[in-house]
Amino acid sequence: MKEKLSFKFKTIIPLFIGLILVYFSINNITPLEKINIKNSFTSADYRYIILAVSVGVFSHFIRALRWKLLINPLGYNLKLKNSIMSIFICFLANLGIPRSGEFLRASLINFYNGIPFDKTLGTIFSERVIDLIILIALIFIGLVSYPIIDFDFSTTKTFIFVFFATLIIFLLIFLFKDFLKKSRIAFINNIKIGVFSVFKSKNKPLFLAYTLIIWISYFFMFYISKFCMEETSTISLETIFISFVAGVIAMTLTNGGLGAYPLAISSVLVQYDISFENAFAFGWIVWTSQTLLIIIFGSLSFIFLPILNK
Repeated sequence: MKEKLSFKFKTIIPLFIGLILVYFSINNITPLEKINIKNSFTSADYRYIILAVSVGVFSHFIRALRWKLLINPLGYNLKLKNSIMSIFICFLANLGIPRSGEFLRASLINFYNGIPFDKTLGTIFSERVIDLIILIALIFIGLVSYPIIDFDFSTTKTFIFVFFATLIIFLLIFLFKDFLKKSRIAFINNIKIGVFSVFKSKNKPLFLAYTLIIWISYFFMFYISKFCMEETSTISLETIFISFVAGVIAMTLTNGGLGAYPLAISSVLVQYDISFENAFAFGWIVWTSQTLLIIIFGSLSFIFLPILNK
């Protein structure tokens, strides 16, 4: 019973929060603002969005290569096609049920590649820890930038809260790591093997390079998108960086950043002489393009994964 309640809580609450944010952000828009937002959508140059989405696809391809490096020390050879498609399916599943994609991803690789579920899940946990470290670094850089960038106190306070909340999560992960070391349960031990596979990688510099390329691609995906609107094309690099970090944090709050991502982006941009209408439209254009990327490629992966593994 407790597990069912926990599952419903983790599934429904983020989706509910996202829908509430969408409702309030749209409900508080005046009729004139709605017209201006519509004009921003229709006048946007979507060639830049297509280019940005292409960079997004490239980042997922690099993520698939990085995952192969984690799997290899376990004594298995993960097929690249299976790695790519399972990653897209993972992100697609997370749009509906947060964190469900990780378990589905491990299950698919177990079914189609014969790699043990628990060890595969451990490598995915390892990926998440690494991504969390990168996120903490980005937040820290954002905090250091505050004396340079003109933010109001409420926004700064929110960022500081997120920063320390992330540190707490990071601490909990290390406690979990200690639990894995002391555990003698076979399943948990296999997960532990997967988690620490990163330290057994034969090409650690390449693994680090893949990680940097992934996050640099994420940033450039966002940076390229700014040129889709004339009003946002002149935004400075510092402003784009802070907006990017705010967006990454927002993606963790609701299902795929539903409601939270556009709101976070627009909340940052309006502080830099970007009108609310343009900032709001930009946030939704970027979020929609990223979500469509996952929906399209995730759905295609669901179709072709069994076909290509006959």
